[in-house]
Amino acid sequence: MHDIDCVIAGAGVVGLAIARALAQLGRAVVVVEQAGSVGTGTSSRNSEVIHAGVYYAPGSLKARLCVEGRERLYAYCRKHNVAHARTGKLIVAVEPGQLDRLRAIQDNARSCGVGDLELLSRGEAESLEPALQCAGALLSPSTGIVDSHALMLSLRGDAEAAGASFAFLTTVAGAAVETDGIRIDTQDTEGETYALQAGAFINAAGLDAQSVARRIEGFPQDLVPPLWLARGNYFALSSRSPFSRLIYPVPVHGGLGVHLTLDLAGSARFGPDVEWVESVDYTVDPGRSAAFYAAIRRYWPDLGDGALLPAYAGIRPKLSGPGQPAADFSIQGPADHGAGRIVNLFGIESPGLTASLAIADHVVELIYPG
Repeated sequence: MHDIDCVIAGAGVVGLAIARALAQLGRAVVVVEQAGSVGTGTSSRNSEVIHAGVYYAPGSLKARLCVEGRERLYAYCRKHNVAHARTGKLIVAVEPGQLDRLRAIQDNARSCGVGDLELLSRGEAESLEPALQCAGALLSPSTGIVDSHALMLSLRGDAEAAGASFAFLTTVAGAAVETDGIRIDTQDTEGETYALQAGAFINAAGLDAQSVARRIEGFPQDLVPPLWLARGNYFALSSRSPFSRLIYPVPVHGGLGVHLTLDLAGSARFGPDVEWVESVDYTVDPGRSAAFYAAIRRYWPDLGDGALLPAYAGIRPKLSGPGQPAADFSIQGPADHGAGRIVNLFGIESPGLTASLAIADHVVELIYPG
């Protein structure tokens, strides 16, 4: 086990993309995952949207890696036959006072390198989606959807074909920076412990990234950011969707509003909302549907009573809390902390799925520059 080049904590979509990238470069990689399969957390509890990259601060990691990752993800899905669709999206102003918000989003998108947004009048938007009611909209033709589970299985297959190994039902119990590399102590569900010696350690543990980082001896703990948990609840539409595109209201603090997304079978679901929580709990409270009905009817007034069914929830590992400005991804490499060949990925929420392949290359460059 002393010949391991890199140990990765976490087999979500980002951890899998990193494992694939490293293994295909000929690196010996072991992925440690506490669950029994890939992508059981944030990676599989989201909207499965391929984002265009319109909302993020220009120059931020989210903006850069989303725009780069989007086209790479479309290309990957085409090449590997991963189910996806470039559906397009309408960002809608539900009242005239929000039209300036649409123009600001369009300007921000241009600054991020997304130049294909089209500002639509009320008539133009409603002609595209007759069930829609709005004052105007932005059409984002580069937005789409992807089968996230199929994507993760494909990434795992690529990584294993290139020699990567996976240790499921295993946790990173501790780690230490040593003179000859990084020692990673693991424990499986039977209580068996193993010590792995690796040249590098990548913490892609998602919701557990902060707790994993705090278990690394020799790592400066003041660089571990606080974690805020935002539960996003989803409700499914019990009837056939009248929409062929994704429908998003203008963003709200902490998220992108209660939007309508489609799965690859054409079924509609709504969410996520933003519910700040203290611990990981995926229970959907049916009572939250009242707020969903009110939000959705602002752009789809014909939504009938009883049409929404509780579906699922996800937890976003956020680096900013209630009332705070939205935080960027935090991807700390050796130059940031001076504690050896360690990369910590904190706050990898949306657009992490879209950006996953670009994030992987960014992490590889931090560990093996040049």
